Amino acid sequence: MLVMISGCSGGGKSTLLAELGRRGYATVAEPGRRIIAEERAGDERAHPWVDPAAFARRAIAMSIADHEAAAGLTFFDRGVVDAAVALAATGQGRPAEVASHRYDRVFLAPPWPEIYENDEDRRHSLETALRDYERVRLAYLDAGYDPVMLSRDTVKERADFVLRSMGAGSPAPRPASR
Repeated sequence: MLVMISGCSGGGKSTLLAELGRRGYATVAEPGRRIIAEERAGDERAHPWVDPAAFARRAIAMSIADHEAAAGLTFFDRGVVDAAVALAATGQGRPAEVASHRYDRVFLAPPWPEIYENDEDRRHSLETALRDYERVRLAYLDAGYDPVMLSRDTVKERADFVLRSMGAGSPAPRPASR
């Protein structure tokens, strides 16, 4: 089962994913942060603040590879739909991969201004995060998903909610997270 954790930037998605990983579930980290880390080690041309279209194309490719490599119950921090939204924001069309790389469940982290923070990788404003969130939310609906909204709660409560809503018990041993 492939489970997407998406939603607002700075809404606690990565923290939730880390908690699920700590509990032994397979997780896949956000493509955007992984791309930024790779770019720091390379030519730095595909940063979202340098070339948003190149960044989005890399995010789509990485999300597809992550999707295809997943086995069993796997939790993703953003994915193909999110990358397609980023590409569309650059004026390019929606890639066909959105329809062919589906997730079994989608949870959305709503905007949470009280915990939103900028950092070296998250340079955009809360206002930009809110606009992006609305585009992502609508894209999941347009793609035929019925996302479950996460509450603004402790990471433990959020993780418990996700697992309860899926009827998940103890995780089976999984390969190392990406």
